[in-house]
Amino acid sequence: MEETGFVTVEKIDGKSTVTRCFSKYPLKLIIPKKAGSSTTDAVWVFSLSYGGGIVSGDRVVVGLSVGDGCTVALTTQASTKVYKSVDSKCSEQVLEAKVGRNALLAVIPDPVTCFSTAIYSQKQVFRISSDSNLVIVDWITSGRHESGEKWDFEFYKSSNNILLDGGEPLFFDSVLLEQTSTTSVAERMKDYQVAAMVIILGPKLKHLQDLIQSEVEHMMSGYFRPTKLQKMSSESSANGPSRPPIFASCSSFGAKAGVVVRLLSTTTEAAYAFLRHHLSGLEQFLGAPPYRR
Repeated sequence: MEETGFVTVEKIDGKSTVTRCFSKYPLKLIIPKKAGSSTTDAVWVFSLSYGGGIVSGDRVVVGLSVGDGCTVALTTQASTKVYKSVDSKCSEQVLEAKVGRNALLAVIPDPVTCFSTAIYSQKQVFRISSDSNLVIVDWITSGRHESGEKWDFEFYKSSNNILLDGGEPLFFDSVLLEQTSTTSVAERMKDYQVAAMVIILGPKLKHLQDLIQSEVEHMMSGYFRPTKLQKMSSESSANGPSRPPIFASCSSFGAKAGVVVRLLSTTTEAAYAFLRHHLSGLEQFLGAPPYRR
């Protein structure tokens, strides 16, 4: 497939360096000279769309190569807006990334926000070595609240595939949200306005994996093992027990080489706060904490 943009990062004189970068409409790739601490060896790549979003029928294909021992953060400057579908055309984004030995890639975009009637498909494929390190944040909001849109898009699909050397599958995941004749997406999502998935993989990030697993378990334990006071409150409530403002689960994969966190949040702000807190440990590698404002 024809690429809309490509970035290659290699070690030059012991430093992670961009050796190739191009992009064309509707994509623009920006590589700032300083995005984090100068004492940290990391390249930041910002992905932007002309017009501030993805137009119906747009197809954006990005290739990314992270050389051995290099560190790269791929992010955005704002949420990825997917505009209304015209003539049922699908908007599509594809990322093909290769991560070298002992390298680190953090894909930490702002969320996707689909407008009413939007049709959107996203696929990300990561080819890694056994000692590669990878962070992926993949998330979507319910839409434009100020316009009264909540889960009003027609179709949303996001796939993430992680392959080891030789093509051996390590992690395959797809999320599909689609309006049906029986129930709308809004009815199925209840009060939740954000759905997110976070993947943390690799030996450099083992401490971060252990920490987030422990904290998520502690955060949710009160809802799964309610106290006597909470039980009495739930029994006396006419509406039954309240839903937590953030609902998270955490599990290992790949013989515990990686961790996947799934998250639902009632507000975008709470989801940002969750990501800022739990990914703050990446600052030592990236030179700046993800999702700082």
